[in-house]
Amino acid sequence: MLAAVRWISAACAVAGAGAMLAGTAWADVKIGVTVSATGPAASLGIPEKNTVALLPKEIAGQKIDYIVLDDATDPTQAVRNARKLTSEDHVDALIGSTVVPNSLAMIDVAAETSTPMISMAAAASIVEPMDAKRAWVFKTPQNDILMATAIAQHMADHGVKTVAFIGFSDAYGESWYKEFGKIAELKKIRIVANERFARNDTSVTGQVLRMMSQNPDAVLIAGAGTPAALPQKTLKERGYKGRYYQTHGVANNDFLRVCGKDCEGTYLPAGPLLVADQLPASNPAKKVALTYKAAYESAWGAGSISTFGGHAWDAGLLLQRAVPIALKQGQPGTKAFREALRTALESTKDLPASHGIFNMSATDHAGLDQRARVMVQIVGGKWKLASD
Repeated sequence: MLAAVRWISAACAVAGAGAMLAGTAWADVKIGVTVSATGPAASLGIPEKNTVALLPKEIAGQKIDYIVLDDATDPTQAVRNARKLTSEDHVDALIGSTVVPNSLAMIDVAAETSTPMISMAAAASIVEPMDAKRAWVFKTPQNDILMATAIAQHMADHGVKTVAFIGFSDAYGESWYKEFGKIAELKKIRIVANERFARNDTSVTGQVLRMMSQNPDAVLIAGAGTPAALPQKTLKERGYKGRYYQTHGVANNDFLRVCGKDCEGTYLPAGPLLVADQLPASNPAKKVALTYKAAYESAWGAGSISTFGGHAWDAGLLLQRAVPIALKQGQPGTKAFREALRTALESTKDLPASHGIFNMSATDHAGLDQRARVMVQIVGGKWKLASD
């Protein structure tokens, strides 16, 4: 009788251990997401949030859980979200945030907790210069210098010699001024004014008058989302007749709606996704861009596509490539898995995405090249692939 009891106890212990191992093997992969779904960057964050709902719920046989939080375009809240996601929810990776200041603020959390982070904001300073902290951080938007080069080349090709600059009074504006200044000097373009405005400002009259006093050939507005319409509308009201340029930060339909006729003729660099239907068949991003466009508009309505949602889609593509590789090295929920996921992301090669082709490396956590940009003009209130 005693022997039977011992046998049953041993069998139960083995079964229990097996169940624990099985539970570990099938633990969900948790992805923490923080987006600016409210606040000044809401027109960018909402399509990102909507896109996360379209990402795969299973990768390589593992269930994927997405935990989505709103940071209200506030860096402090973005950090709170990141800490909650890493410390309480124990996520395996972070996606976010929408804007540069929020993403920069999250870097410390990602590094402290050894959690790979994929930002959806543009500034190169998010991933450069590479150091022990940024080794954990990747991003899907194009670097500012990639887009600034396109603008400066277009200006030079059209005889622009002087330009007035106005940008956000935060890391986005500073990054753009720094990067555009480098390439403008090489192209013999002189920056004659350097102004700033806050994302929630309601007037930029003083800045515009100072810019116009320099009689520049062109103006460059370094803003993102609907707030970037304010300087342009004010310049139009004051009668500025030169060339207008915006950054890829305005590439969504909410900007077109708010800016209206005042943005007619404006040039900007953008990811291929913005004009996917107009791209030649040879463009390597066209197929993926159209796939995403079809999925998004099927869920959210015709004409609802946004390049910012594309940054979330591309983050999902990076994870779809990296997760199966990381699963061979560790189990979800462990530091070993997070480290393997970071290494897999860094090893991404020739990954077609909605904004270009990703080739990451130990020194490049943006991974996009010139195939990730096109010049676009606003014509008739719509985005048009620029022909000149």
